[in-house]
Amino acid sequence: MSETTPANSWQDPAVVERFLQSVRSTIPLAIEQVDMTVQLVNEARGGRVERFLVIGSEQGVLSAALLEEHPHAEGWVVDLSHDLLTTARQRLQQRQRVHFVKADFTRAGWSTVIASGAPFDAVVSALSIHILPDPRKRELYAELHALLKPEGVFINLEHVASATRWTESVLDDYMIDAIFGEAIKAAPGKTRAEVARDYYSRAGEAPAPLEVQCDWLREIGFENVDCYLKVSELALFGGQRAGGG
Repeated sequence: MSETTPANSWQDPAVVERFLQSVRSTIPLAIEQVDMTVQLVNEARGGRVERFLVIGSEQGVLSAALLEEHPHAEGWVVDLSHDLLTTARQRLQQRQRVHFVKADFTRAGWSTVIASGAPFDAVVSALSIHILPDPRKRELYAELHALLKPEGVFINLEHVASATRWTESVLDDYMIDAIFGEAIKAAPGKTRAEVARDYYSRAGEAPAPLEVQCDWLREIGFENVDCYLKVSELALFGGQRAGGG
């Protein structure tokens, strides 16, 4: 690993507490995923990040972590609606070099609205791209590759298909228990069965397996493609655009 400053902000109990109070508290190893994302960006860019793009506002968590590590960087945060950007804007309201952009990345042509920021040192995303059907997801990966600087890095926390129903059910049970724990705080009397019905009713088409998505990245032209952290169906993976020389 290169000699870069560690993401120490995530050791601050106050930061951790605020993070755990968010929706992401239901996700296993959530803090480790953010910390790993920051470290991977540092390693790929040698500790130098001038501009980054976040796909999906994700409550501003990833943006805040990157800005703690690179306070002089300029960030672009993209989401599908103004409402989804509101929490991120509140979290990052003290940051002057962050642009909040409404853009429909479910459709081709969305990147024209952030063209002034490209090329980026890093593009990161967490649990936002998984909403896309696989053909559009693959197209988006290619669009993000084109937005990167040479040796720029793409890191994605994604819901991927399990190899077996057994491993899929482990994550389902974990998520239902975690959501149930949060739900009864807000609505005492709600049963786990009700939470489970809601959970499964929102389940869409199964996403592509991790290995398939990594192959897509390689075919697009990403190098150093790998999975950096995986918990059942949640995978942190990505790759790097080839160098210019």
